[in-house]
Amino acid sequence: MVLGGFILLVLFFLLFDLLVVGRKKHVLSFPEALAWTLLWVCLAVGFYFFLLYAGEKIHSISDYPSLIRFQQLYAPYMPLSKNDFYTDLLLYRSTIATEYLAGYLMEYTLSMDNIFVIMTLLTSFQVEEKYYKEVLFWGILGAIVLRFIFIFAGAALIARFNWILYVFGIFLLFTGIKMFFKQKEETVQVENHPVVRFLSRFLKLHPSYVEGKFVARINGQLLFTPLFVVLVLIEFTDVVFAFDSIPAIFGITRDPYLVFFSNIFAIIGLRSLFFFLSKIVNMFRFLTYGIAVLLVFIGIKLLFHEGLHGLGFKTTYSLYFILAILAGSIILSMLFPLKKD
Repeated sequence: MVLGGFILLVLFFLLFDLLVVGRKKHVLSFPEALAWTLLWVCLAVGFYFFLLYAGEKIHSISDYPSLIRFQQLYAPYMPLSKNDFYTDLLLYRSTIATEYLAGYLMEYTLSMDNIFVIMTLLTSFQVEEKYYKEVLFWGILGAIVLRFIFIFAGAALIARFNWILYVFGIFLLFTGIKMFFKQKEETVQVENHPVVRFLSRFLKLHPSYVEGKFVARINGQLLFTPLFVVLVLIEFTDVVFAFDSIPAIFGITRDPYLVFFSNIFAIIGLRSLFFFLSKIVNMFRFLTYGIAVLLVFIGIKLLFHEGLHGLGFKTTYSLYFILAILAGSIILSMLFPLKKD
């Protein structure tokens, strides 16, 4: 019930963003982008307080058996006293709220790296800025559907094969180290991109843009425009990033609902965050290094998750570490800005 209501609420926000906020195809100004970014962040933080004071509604917890069932499935290291239900319920609320917030910050940080790649795509395909909002809207909507599938499929695999956590850990460790030592800015070779070659083989493509349309009727024939190719590439990019972000957040929580909520709140704010970051992109030159450090941290955490919990490692520590890395990356970027030629 709560999940269905949450999905309807997200769809409402997205439609409001498209039909009301984005009814005019204009370039979002810096103040507008900042205001909408703050709004989405406030909504995400508001959901944290909902979990903190009424989180049991997510898992329909009303008695000890349901609370213990949750612990066995998603939080085996949560130390229930099994004597005072109200005290344990407060512990449960605090646990899931902290896990959600840490997961949200992780996903939001990774989304920033995704945004830089999307910027490169839009620039390479010479998309006019007034069409950015619509392309990003449909890209985000597709990302929500894909993340929903990936998250619950991943949760099912982890529930059945716990050793997959170690595979995730090795993958994140490798990805983080590779990202740390590969800091060159990449460009997109439009004609040689494998997705472009694949689409041109099976679809009839029009060589130029047609008033921001994805499909246009030209001389009585339906043709896909380059804007549709850009949309597919954005979805493809999100799939690639999901291979990093989904394992990373499972290093913070095993609860698929919290993984889904944190992912969605990070994604729905992606469009306004894109326009916000595009104005101050030079202030984040060290963010990629910070993301690499976070991936290595979560990879190590997954590889040694049993030992860390045995030593009393709490999700709160992960939250502090993520905040410190994010703040440190931004501060370093401001102290040592990129020199202009």
